[in-house]
Amino acid sequence: MYIQDLKFSLWADFIERDYLDNEFKQLINEGIINGATSNPAIFKNAILSSSAYKEQLSALDGVSSKEKYEAVAIYDIQKAADILKPLYDKGDDGYVSIEVDPFLCDNAQATIEEGKRLYQTIARKNVMIKVPATGAGYEAMEELVASGIAVNATLIFSKQQAVSCAKAFEQGIQKSGKSVDTVISIFVSRIDRALDDILKSKGIATSLAGVYNAADIYAAIEALHVSRCRTLFASTGVKGDNLRASYYVDELLAYNSVNTAPIDTIKAYVKGGDKTAKLPIASEKIKQLFKEIKDAGIDFDEVVDHQIADGLEAFKVAFKEIMENL
Repeated sequence: MYIQDLKFSLWADFIERDYLDNEFKQLINEGIINGATSNPAIFKNAILSSSAYKEQLSALDGVSSKEKYEAVAIYDIQKAADILKPLYDKGDDGYVSIEVDPFLCDNAQATIEEGKRLYQTIARKNVMIKVPATGAGYEAMEELVASGIAVNATLIFSKQQAVSCAKAFEQGIQKSGKSVDTVISIFVSRIDRALDDILKSKGIATSLAGVYNAADIYAAIEALHVSRCRTLFASTGVKGDNLRASYYVDELLAYNSVNTAPIDTIKAYVKGGDKTAKLPIASEKIKQLFKEIKDAGIDFDEVVDHQIADGLEAFKVAFKEIMENL
């Protein structure tokens, strides 16, 4: 863990083959990161822009695009899991996440089958299967946890989603008696990027809605006390120069939590980030901000709904582009 007293972990939100052989190991050896996450957009950028995949892909002629994608993605996830295994063995996270096909987000049974197949094929205990927080996703999460598979619930923007994920985890544990590590990934900066311009025009403080929304969700997750379930703050990179690079790590530092961030964000946090806990934030303070937003005529629930839909669509587009290019 990056900060032992807070049980706070830093995970790298990045996967790429050359990086795994070099900087990834360095960050682990220096005690900076103790886990990693991936998603279709990350793999798209890696596979389509890095020469590290050319040799493997050239040997995969004659198979489908999805089979090619899975072959290279599974290789990378296995490599990352092996590098992280010493951390996992001593109980210091050591997880790497891989996401199911985003086009399965509304099909519970297909998500369950793919999640189990990926987990069995990767054959590493320190792999988390990422499942989007949809109605079908909650059903899949419950079954995967009941099967003893660690799950990363992703694309969470609302308290309702987070509570549904936590309940699915709890039901999975009750069903099988197996307890596994789980995380609930709250997306943060996308909320601010969607709202900041309009909030600024109305004289309301910017770059707080995403943080306060995440803080509110974190409090709800902690209150449920689901065994081995933690909040993971995602989408914590900063776009542009209006915020310090480590802003979303600094402002969301919390007990029993994980922050998965881009490499540059992690480096900025290590270099000059604030290491004092910022959460919990008083509920009255959170309510006051969202009252100001509502009084300004902004429907925050509608903003959240758009972000959920846009997040799913972005991963589908990235996945489709991988398939087309392969």
